[in-house]
Amino acid sequence: MSQDRSETPRADCLVDEEGRLTTTVRLPGAAHPGLLLRPRPKKGGPQEPGHRLELRPLAEHHWRAVLEPAPLLAEGRWDAYLLEGPGDEGERLRPGLLDLRALQRGRTPGRTPTPLAVRVPYTTRDGFLAVRTWLRAPHAEVDTLRVRDDAMTVRGRLFGARLADGATVRLVRRGADRAVRESPLHHDGGHGFSLTADYRDLLDERGTGGGGRPAYWDLHLHPAPDGPRARLGRLLDDVAERKSVFVYPSTDLDGTPVRPYYTVDNDLAVVVGEAR
Repeated sequence: MSQDRSETPRADCLVDEEGRLTTTVRLPGAAHPGLLLRPRPKKGGPQEPGHRLELRPLAEHHWRAVLEPAPLLAEGRWDAYLLEGPGDEGERLRPGLLDLRALQRGRTPGRTPTPLAVRVPYTTRDGFLAVRTWLRAPHAEVDTLRVRDDAMTVRGRLFGARLADGATVRLVRRGADRAVRESPLHHDGGHGFSLTADYRDLLDERGTGGGGRPAYWDLHLHPAPDGPRARLGRLLDDVAERKSVFVYPSTDLDGTPVRPYYTVDNDLAVVVGEAR
């Protein structure tokens, strides 16, 4: 049975610079309400236990719950439910005011705890409240992306590790063969980096499935030859789902379109041969 959104309570959310999430709900006549963040199960997977927060009285008919920076929530999407009392299965909440200004101020490598934990409240496609979370160690944050002619240039910062001599960026094609291309990486000896990826290096590897199907390349930064890799993506702002918001131009190379894009997880990738 579908839920009547006209009668669903609204929740205001505030995220501060430390990642603390404060939720306020207006509930006339409530006694012992709670807030449940329930992880959205993966396709075909079981429903995992949620994280319950106590709603405490704030003012007349208003209740507040605070999710502190710890514990860390697993990476994924968490749907918000109102619990009227013990034993209640919960009712989906609708978003009210989402104050995410602190997220736009960014974070500083070397001063941010590891793993990098990000929480972004957002409105789902069906109009309910959810929280997108990331948990990355290390993480390569994309600050700027520019498309010029037959290449793209990326500038960013590395969190959770330091860049050493021999650091590289590898473009890895999805699929059984997982072809790899390396792109030169420039860094300042600290956390800042830049790279320019030449699209023509990817042209002879398109059509992995035959029949002219597109090829998808994911970008990974390797801070050191023997260190853990970091996925390139844009997580440190107030955009929970970038894929349909930030759309980059396609470059035509010998009749083959190539363009960068953000995945459903806000990770950076390149698609070659996609029909528009």
